[in-house]
Amino acid sequence: MGRGRAKAKQTKVARELKYRTHETDFSALAQELHTSDKSSDSTPSDDERDDYPDYSESSRD
Repeated sequence: MGRGRAKAKQTKVARELKYRTHETDFSALAQELHTSDKSSDSTPSDDERDDYPDYSESSRD
């Protein structure tokens, strides 16, 4: 019987998202998307490198 309270909250959140007016700053969004494209390059950084190279597709040959 604990589902009723959770469902009521989900309904409230969904209704708020549906009917609330949003002020979207499209220029800031475009700037953020534009700068993220330039920051990505083809070589992976140290954080993006595979920790388990033994299991990668290229070493299965």
